Amino acid sequence: MATISLRKANTRLPPEVNRVLYVRNLPFNISSEEMYDIFGKYGAIRQIRIGTSKETRGTAFVVYEDIYDAKTAVDHLSGFNVANRYLIVLYYQQAKMSKKFDQKKKEEEIAKMQEKYGVSTKDK
Repeated sequence: MATISLRKANTRLPPEVNRVLYVRNLPFNISSEEMYDIFGKYGAIRQIRIGTSKETRGTAFVVYEDIYDAKTAVDHLSGFNVANRYLIVLYYQQAKMSKKFDQKKKEEEIAKMQEKYGVSTKDK
């Protein structure tokens, strides 16, 4: 219902609004069917990717077919309680995600160089 009123008003969306959502603080044992049940209420879903590795558990990416459906999902599901955990639903932003990846890469490079040259930060 809300998406229809947004489309009719021809509302200009903020630049960060995106069809791809990044979801944090998910229960580790959530199934993809449960994810489709929760997020499918707000529109057609193209894809859901749930994190399975040690670093990505509790996170997921949800891709909607329509940008207005994604906006409605963010508006309604941010702070939604699932298995006594409050969801954090954000728009996916490539620039922020790549910065996190670059930071890890730089830290690994520094660790390798410290090991190579025998430098330790523990001596201080």
